[in-house]
Amino acid sequence: MWVSGNLFHIGWNANYELWIKNPLACIPIAHAIWDPHFAKSVSEAYSSAGSDYAVALSYSGIYNWLYTVGFTSVFQIYNFVIVCELLAVASILLGKLHCAVSFSELLQWLALNKSVLFTWAEFVPSLIPLTTSNIRLNFHTGVLMGFSSIAWCGHLIHFAIPVSRGTESYNASAPTDATSIAFSTLTFLGGLKSDTASLYLTDIAHHHLAIGLLFVWAGHMYSSFYKAFGHRVRDVLYINSRFAQHPTNKSNSGSGINHISLAFATGVLGIVTSVEAQHTYSLAPYFYLSYDYVTTVALYAHHSWIAEFLMVAAFAHSAIFLIRDLQIGVETAASHVIVASILAHKDAIISHCSFLCLWLGFHTLGVYVHNDTVVAFGEPEKQILIEPTNAQIIQQSSGKALYAIHIFYPASVNHCESNEGCYNSNSTNNSVNKSFGSLLLPLGPGDTYAHHAIALGLHVTVLILLKGALHGRGSKLMPDKIHQHYGYSCDGPGRGGTCDISAWDSFYLAVFWMLNTHAWTLFYFHWKHLTLWQNTASQFDESSTYLNAWFRDYLWFNSAPLIRGYDAFGANDLSVWAWIFLGAHLCWATAFMFLISWRGYWQELIDIILYMHLKTPILYDLWNGGVYTPLALSIVQARFVGLVHFATGFILTYPPFIIGATS
Repeated sequence: MWVSGNLFHIGWNANYELWIKNPLACIPIAHAIWDPHFAKSVSEAYSSAGSDYAVALSYSGIYNWLYTVGFTSVFQIYNFVIVCELLAVASILLGKLHCAVSFSELLQWLALNKSVLFTWAEFVPSLIPLTTSNIRLNFHTGVLMGFSSIAWCGHLIHFAIPVSRGTESYNASAPTDATSIAFSTLTFLGGLKSDTASLYLTDIAHHHLAIGLLFVWAGHMYSSFYKAFGHRVRDVLYINSRFAQHPTNKSNSGSGINHISLAFATGVLGIVTSVEAQHTYSLAPYFYLSYDYVTTVALYAHHSWIAEFLMVAAFAHSAIFLIRDLQIGVETAASHVIVASILAHKDAIISHCSFLCLWLGFHTLGVYVHNDTVVAFGEPEKQILIEPTNAQIIQQSSGKALYAIHIFYPASVNHCESNEGCYNSNSTNNSVNKSFGSLLLPLGPGDTYAHHAIALGLHVTVLILLKGALHGRGSKLMPDKIHQHYGYSCDGPGRGGTCDISAWDSFYLAVFWMLNTHAWTLFYFHWKHLTLWQNTASQFDESSTYLNAWFRDYLWFNSAPLIRGYDAFGANDLSVWAWIFLGAHLCWATAFMFLISWRGYWQELIDIILYMHLKTPILYDLWNGGVYTPLALSIVQARFVGLVHFATGFILTYPPFIIGATS
């Protein structure tokens, strides 16, 4: 339904048919703004690409996707909207059916209605890979994914590729397709197409065909390759012990496998989403996407945020599984149970991760502090500048001749060409597709420090989550912690000193580290590309080696367009984004009221107010200390409220900044 809504606005009152005539010169429109409160001056401020009314621009990349897969008219978009809505209705009905009856009841119903449904009773069970007793992916998932990928390859071959060549459908006898399909629509050229700055569509079709065949083949390895794709999670982890509910939880114990499965699912999906974020900009699959700078950054930020939260969710659900659902039998040797083995070695795991965090923290922060200090004293030439030699060697082996590193070439028979460096005619470098050279960005000391800072944040986040999960069942400080469950109220040393040791407290702290780490990642990605797009790469090279320049030259300098959203001449097209920028900052700042004050301040304030009301004769009857007596937030509650405000404001602050700085 969400997809159909986006496409409906594009097909209804956007400019898709105009955009596909010249994607580089025309700005994509998400939808028109029909607001009667917009005066002429405001409508003109929000008009774009010669439109005579206010519009909202599209930064989602949907235009590029539609154009790549072969949509040429709004009529086709309309048909696709109807298909998406029908699929949404069918999904709602299937979801309701799944929640209403169990799978076994559904099979019984199918068996009783065999005369009506013909052979569906025998056919459906072979299609459904999930049963109530054994949660398996195996053959059916592999075949489903494989044939879906092959079907998408068929769409590209018979529709998208011919449309990109100016025809409506595949025709083997057409002049452009006179050769065989294998050479005309399934290629392995590599690199990017020069005019669209995207991967070759024929390469993408080849990729989907190959992936589909591999999945179908692997799915048929069901009996010979240990169930191929799919075996139960308990088989993977060798969890031979039973899953049972928490001692204080009398509900059904069947959720244990669900939490560990959910942990694996969110972890894998987080990795896939992160890979998607990296490849969407570096190996753009959609036509002309790389020319739209705002959309490039927006897609990277969007997928990266999703990946970060999915990875944190993986640790959170694994902690719930360890605390609530796992009971390791005494008769089971720890060496045969992976989870038990991990728990037995948790101190070594945590200490090794702690060492990495300390090393990265002291070295990275030390270099930044040194560089900031010498620059502040007017001696920037005394900075510590460490070149990323290893990364440069890897780039050189991939075809980047900019660094002129000769480690891969013999000393004799060197050939030098202008702007290409020196290389040997028989070297391995010549076998690499040279179009990849433009994809590999030159790296310097600023890149080295940024990557080390991001690595520090990632390792600290993982350390906090690991410590919270592995110590969730108990620690030397609190051996019986498992009886307190995942999150529990806590107080300071005066009442037992149980603060900051629950699994929830670790999750709470790790989210802050995740948010800040991802901010560093986005800052690095955006500033690096911003200087490349503006042909000011030297600014990044010179300023990214000390922290003050990150605040001054990147954040403060690029905030200027938003600060000028309103000026002496009235509103402009960034005025709404300026309000969102300020409002998100307010939401973010409100979090500190809950995060810093904590329980003591609020408890004391409310006690004073309550005391005054109870001692005032006039108000005593109105406020008698009953069910309406105000209570202070617990530390756990205050942290949750503060975390939500912090994360929401933190995330919503950056999109206006991207649009204001990039556009």
